[in-house]
Amino acid sequence: MTAHNIPDLIRKKRDGQTHTRAELEQLVLGYTQGEVPDYQMSAWLMAVFLRGMAAQETADLTMVMAESGDLMNLGTLERTVDKHSTGGVGDKTSLILTPMLAALGLTVAKMSGRGLAHTGGTIDKLESIPGWSPELEEEPFLRQAREIGLALVGQSKDLAPADGKLYALRDVTATVDCLPLIASSIMSKKLASGAHTVVLDVKVGAGAFMRTLDDGRGLARAMVDIGTRAGRQVRAVLTDMDTPLGHMAGNSLEVQEALDTLRGQGPHDLTELCVALAVEALAAHGEPEAQAEARARQTLQDGSALAKFRAFVAAQGGDASYVDDPAKFDVAPGRADVTAPTAGFVARIDALSVGRAVLALGGGRERKGEAIDHGVGVELLKKPGEAVAAGEAVLRIYHRDGRGLDTAQHLLSAGLEISETAPEAEPLILDRVN
Repeated sequence: MTAHNIPDLIRKKRDGQTHTRAELEQLVLGYTQGEVPDYQMSAWLMAVFLRGMAAQETADLTMVMAESGDLMNLGTLERTVDKHSTGGVGDKTSLILTPMLAALGLTVAKMSGRGLAHTGGTIDKLESIPGWSPELEEEPFLRQAREIGLALVGQSKDLAPADGKLYALRDVTATVDCLPLIASSIMSKKLASGAHTVVLDVKVGAGAFMRTLDDGRGLARAMVDIGTRAGRQVRAVLTDMDTPLGHMAGNSLEVQEALDTLRGQGPHDLTELCVALAVEALAAHGEPEAQAEARARQTLQDGSALAKFRAFVAAQGGDASYVDDPAKFDVAPGRADVTAPTAGFVARIDALSVGRAVLALGGGRERKGEAIDHGVGVELLKKPGEAVAAGEAVLRIYHRDGRGLDTAQHLLSAGLEISETAPEAEPLILDRVN
């Protein structure tokens, strides 16, 4: 690679022109390998931020990022499916959906991440189960996926390493909020992970990265387009994240709620979202939607999804007795309630405020690698639309020795609105893109 032509590529994007795949390889792989310096890559990222990228150009960028490291070969597995959420509060969907998919005859061989800031991570939630490990070598990983239908590990540093380097640079150059860069970041890891079918849960609202439906729709369409150009089956569901999903936010609390849902006793919104995402995965494999929905609901009633989750936990070293006795989970002993200041109806419980409250309590991390308290969290005793009396508890805080309690109470009180009349019910599923 010749370093002298990098300014030409920066200039090309600055002037709104489209890169070839070879040019993207020169830029991205050069940066990943340390041959293109930060200051040049920063200038290029800002040019992309300001000028955007064409659809094929975005797809090419994604494939270059995906191919910057190891590519998982799932060719020996049948009916492979991956699921990705763009991040939310109380979003324990993967804990329920992945064993449902395994019970439905699909294969989930998936990499998941940890939580950062106000959004939770699947790996953190699963590590609430004593002994469970996110580390598996490739051969046991594939064998477990083949035998159980479900294997889930932490993200490998060798998977799309260009994404990790580029994201760190975007984070310090004010170029995170850029649709082609967001879409390529997410999809590069999905393509490198090898699944043929990818179901995307694009969150929209106060507790999500995409605040408006139009922004969420744009991201969903971009990711589906990337996947289609790469020869994958990709479907996206846009879902509301103005309010936390379910009733629990916080790692151990969310696993307990996920287990309730796997027993067919979960909150309505969480159950319906998991069923809807399962239907998308089955429909991508050619199953009629009515049949797919009936079969998906059945896995939560007949115990088959719960059995898959139990087998999965045990296979990765976890204490499966926690699956059968959720009361064993470590839940912080401190309790404090946030009450309704007046009688009326719950109009809003701001998802971002709940997520930040969990973070303040120690249940999340500001920086990668920080330790977290799995036992703290927030419970929604009421959801928007429900009637409350003055002084009635609406939110319950689970804290340990008062850490972050004052901050959590302030955040939750500020994010709670009570109205005189019942608000109109907002739909959970806002749109679909496929």
